[in-house]
Amino acid sequence: MSANFEVNAEARSDTGKGASRRLRREGLVPGIVYGAHQDPTPITVPHNEIAHSLENEGFYSNLLELKLAGKSETVVLKDLQRHPAKPFILHVDFQRVQADEKIKLHVPLHFINEATCPGIKSGGQASHVMTDMEISCLPKDLPEFIEIDLGNLELGAVLHASEVSLPEGVDLITHEGNEDPIVVTIHATHKSEEDEPTESDEGGEESAE
Repeated sequence: MSANFEVNAEARSDTGKGASRRLRREGLVPGIVYGAHQDPTPITVPHNEIAHSLENEGFYSNLLELKLAGKSETVVLKDLQRHPAKPFILHVDFQRVQADEKIKLHVPLHFINEATCPGIKSGGQASHVMTDMEISCLPKDLPEFIEIDLGNLELGAVLHASEVSLPEGVDLITHEGNEDPIVVTIHATHKSEEDEPTESDEGGEESAE
């Protein structure tokens, strides 16, 4: 169970909205680390460092090494709050993980062979209804992403989550009322307005007569 990313954090004793605003002015992001049957610990992380890490897709679905008070512990990114209008991270939550306890996490979907699938080659278009999938697994089995092969999908095909091949040890998490969500569809494209005859075209044909 090795971590692929490092997060430098410091413990904080002051909490509340006022303290959070002050920390953000100082270039820090307030956060918390919890789980593994331990008390939650309020923390801060440098904004520039966490913002840079978040540019890497793998940061969202990998084990992370959180360095805090001279110690290291393995965590995953569990929640993230961004400013609605500005490129700022407002708050971040990390969950501690244990080797023998399953974790729940959203992992991204990577679609392959889309351009060469029969449905696309015959003029269809793919709609990615899901871009990530919530899964449950032990930390050692956590995939960075789930690959979905569209190579055999025909026009009109609908691929459900139950049809996706998951890595060994990984289970799909479903929710009541949406036990088997649609992942991707291959549908016919609509004719563009450019393909429709215009009045000037029709008039040109009449005058040519």
